[in-house]
Amino acid sequence: MPPDRPVQIRPRAITDADLAGIPWLPLLLPAERERAVAELHVGDAQPGDYVCRLGKPVTYWFGVVQGLLKMSSDNAQGMTMTFTGVPPGGWFGEGTALKREPYRYNIQALRKSVVAGLPVDTFHWMLDHSIGFNRFVMNQLNERLGQFIAAREIDRMNNPDVRVARSLAALFNPVLYPGVGEVLRITQQELAYLIGLSRQRVNEALTRLEAQGSIRVEYGGLRVLDLQGLRSQTN
Repeated sequence: MPPDRPVQIRPRAITDADLAGIPWLPLLLPAERERAVAELHVGDAQPGDYVCRLGKPVTYWFGVVQGLLKMSSDNAQGMTMTFTGVPPGGWFGEGTALKREPYRYNIQALRKSVVAGLPVDTFHWMLDHSIGFNRFVMNQLNERLGQFIAAREIDRMNNPDVRVARSLAALFNPVLYPGVGEVLRITQQELAYLIGLSRQRVNEALTRLEAQGSIRVEYGGLRVLDLQGLRSQTN
């Protein structure tokens, strides 16, 4: 990547497998796709690495090819607030890229991840020339608005079981995170970081949700059996 590459991301050559994990490429016309592929960068992130940091100028529009990232911010008291997780297939920061403003959040890898970046100038070129790209970004913005409204609601919930259920449902959003499918590769500790609960409390909630038939805990991840059931959980 160029000198302004994302913080701590280790650049490498892009592969066909990486391209297959980018959901908006099939929406482009041949000439648009050719330009996008030529401009795309990909890099590896280790757990704890930052993809972008609060206050830094925007240089890329980012997506997760593999792995898991978290979006967070630090308040004036030094406390970290986690906004959401970003699983495979998720692209983020389109609002920041549109306005070319500094990042208002940190993006950090929770596990070994593969991150793709489209330079912000290319992002704007695609907006100016590609109808398919515009539709993808518009859908992203619409879904993102709904996601953050739901996140505010989740933060006000007192029932930890409901918080876990609704937070899990958000990570299985097929529009924002098409690479997840039916199984989310996540540990209970990673889920605890994202939700802001203890690992023990998350484990108790997952046990109840599994008994209800909403999920199945599998080795290295969670399978959703009733997504609507997770979304409709209430206090």
